[in-house]
This record gives sequence, structure tokens and C-alpha cells, in this order.
Amino acid sequence: MLSALYKTCAVILLSGNCAFAQSDLIEPKAGTWKTWVITSGEEFRVPPPPDSSAAELEQLREIIAKNDAQVAAKIAFWDAGSPGYRWIDLVNNRILEGKPIPNTHRVYTYLTMAIHDATIAAWESKYFYNRPRPSEADAALSIVLPTPRSPSYPSEHAAAAGAAATVLSYFFPDEASSFQAMAEEAAQSRVLAGVQFPSDSSAGLELGRRVAEQVIARAKADGSDAVWTGNVPTGPCKWVGDKPVNVTVPNWKPIVLTAADEFRPPAPPDCQSPAVKAETDAIRQFERKFPNSYKAFYWQSPSGLFTDWYDYASKWMFEDKTDSNPPRAARAYAMLAAIHFDAFIASNDGKFAYWYLRPNMLDPSITPLFAVPPFPSYPSNHSTLSTARSEVLAYLFPSHADFIRKVGKEAGDSRIWAGIHYEMDNQAGVALGKAVAGKFIERARKDGAD
Repeated sequence: MLSALYKTCAVILLSGNCAFAQSDLIEPKAGTWKTWVITSGEEFRVPPPPDSSAAELEQLREIIAKNDAQVAAKIAFWDAGSPGYRWIDLVNNRILEGKPIPNTHRVYTYLTMAIHDATIAAWESKYFYNRPRPSEADAALSIVLPTPRSPSYPSEHAAAAGAAATVLSYFFPDEASSFQAMAEEAAQSRVLAGVQFPSDSSAGLELGRRVAEQVIARAKADGSDAVWTGNVPTGPCKWVGDKPVNVTVPNWKPIVLTAADEFRPPAPPDCQSPAVKAETDAIRQFERKFPNSYKAFYWQSPSGLFTDWYDYASKWMFEDKTDSNPPRAARAYAMLAAIHFDAFIASNDGKFAYWYLRPNMLDPSITPLFAVPPFPSYPSNHSTLSTARSEVLAYLFPSHADFIRKVGKEAGDSRIWAGIHYEMDNQAGVALGKAVAGKFIERARKDGAD
């Protein structure tokens, strides 16, 4: 049985006369949004909240009374950004510190999809049960943070933390205990702030962990553990090498694309053709100056490859307050990561369909700015990925569309400046990235959030 208080506030919430009007609630229908891995948010609905609001309120008063500067710092840390922000930042920092992360984009993808699906599932339960926040039940409660404009149960921060820590523990099992401790701290921070009940926190953690197990099962079956047993083809215009990196990627299971070759670029021209000779001459004759060399190195760095794309998304969410809308923030991060995953599969499908040689293999007088990546040339991974990501960010943050598209173009052009790609690689990558982005944006327009 629900308590009288619970029943009363549930009715008040529905009537629009509670602490905030129904129209001001954060995404009341987000629990129905399309998920990435789990079947639906409803499938993961948590058990009913305990009928113990009065007892938990008293417990909260005692907890909050003991808060000190150290607790305040933890509350502030986990309150920064959306519930998933600190977990994405954790991966960003790991990359920038030079810590190895094999197939880095897989970590981002499964991390953000788990946070997204856990958030959607949490939202479904929130509005199914409509449990009031602690300060709505007791206006005299001394809370540390503003009361979020959504029901209390289960905790969205706890759900995201449980999902994130479980996925990261799968990828980095030696650090599992550390990640789980972080999840407990993140979940508890909302209780310490007085904006959620202890039972909201525990239910959210358990929900996030359950969702993460489904995401991990998907990760285990994506084909990324395959071992290549083929041979490098030989002949005119073929790439030369004996240990091609990413050669099994075309066989990975895409997330949105129906197949790796769904948008495969047309075959590149004969390397002895006048068109390719002209492109090769342009690479050899390109005058390198500090600005373009600097940018070429930047786009080869961890910042250019990974972290700055998430930083753009986070920055714009802070600016437009999307960070206070957990479902939309989780959707943005997951779209950005998932499109990298599929675009990378599509780009490598083209590379290993054609095995096209690099410019310096066709003309040894070309001196690349840095080491040439150990895989074929056509199409350009950078152009594909940067175009795909910039198109998704342009869709999510239309006021920044012109800027981010210029960023994406610069990333692709930088590979020409570095002397490691032909212009045709760049153009094929741009077309491929737009095609992949088109399919993701089509999905987004039907996911219930638009």
C-alpha cells in the first residue's frame, strides 16, 4: 500500500498543483523513448517504492545534518553536468593521460548506450510511480541542491552510475572495485543533497546494473574478438604491409546500419590514371606551414580523435541547460558514440574491400608528416568519422551546425595536409559519413524525443 502522503502528492502531481506544474516536468514521456539495447524502459520497471516516506525523511534529516565540507565537495562533483557527464569525462581523462584503451570507441559506445537505456528505464519507472521528491513531502527539509523537476524514484544519477560502473568494470576488470565505489558515491551524493530518498538510490543502482548486463551481452556478441586469418592481397594499386590494423572491423555487428557495406563507396580509380596522378602530385607539392601542420598533428591526437567531440557536446549542453535534462543529455552522448561505432565499421569495410595503397606507396618521394596508419587508404577514416559526428552534432545542436561542420571538414582535410591520404579518400569519406549520419538522424526523428 502507498502511504497517504504518497497518494496525495501523486494526485497533486497529476492535477498540476504540486511544487511545479505538470507542464514544467522534465520529459514526462521519456520512458517511452526508443532504447539502444534493452527492449523498452517498461521491461526494466523497478519494484514499487517502499511505503516508508516518513521514516526515510527522518533518516534524510539525520544524514543532511552531518554534512561537512568533504561531503559538499562530493555533492558538487557529481552534480556537475548530466548524470552521465562525469563517467564520460573519466574516459576522456584516461585517454588524455595516455592510458591504453583498446578499441576506444567501443568503450564510449557501450558506456553511453548503457547510461541512455538506464536513464530511459528510470524515467519510465519515475512517471509510473510518481513518487514525490523529499522536499515536496517536507518543505522544511534542508536540501543542498535545487529539487529536480521530476519524480524521485528511482534515482537517475544512481541508474546512470550503476550502468556506467558495470560497463567500465567489464572493459577494465582490474579496476572493478574502484568503479563500483564511484557508483556508490555518485548515487549517495543525491541522498546527501536531500533531493532523493535512500531507497531511490538503491533502486537506481540496481536498475543501472541490470541494464548494463544487457549491454555487456551485446558487446560480447559484436564480433570484435575475431582473429584475422586472411592474407594481404598483392598486385597493382594494392596497399603494402603484413599486419593490417582493423582488418576484422568490417565483420563487427553495426548498431543502426543493416550491414557494413550498406553505403560502401564506389571503387577508387586505377592508381595509374591521370586523376590519381594529379592528386598524388598535389600531395607531394603541398606547402606545409605551421598552421596546417599543427592542425594535422592535432587531429591525429587523442583530443582530435576522441575527447573534443564529447567536450563540444558537454559544453553546448551546459550552455543550453540540457545537462539538467538527463534523458536528452543521455540521448546526445549515445548518438555521438554510436555513430562513431557504425561509421568506423562502414569506413573499414571500404578500406578492406579495395585495399588501396597510400600516397607514399605510389610515390616514395612523398614524406608524410607523421607515421602512416597501418591500413589501406580509401576511404579516409578521419573524413568518415568527423563528417558523421559533425552531422549528428549539427542535428542535436542546430545553432552550432555551421561551426561543427567546419570542424568536421578541417579534420578530413588535415589528412591531406599530413600527406597520408588522397583527396578522393577524403571525398569518399565525407559522402560515407553523411550517409551514415542520415540513417542515425532518421532513427532519432522516430525515437520519441523529437
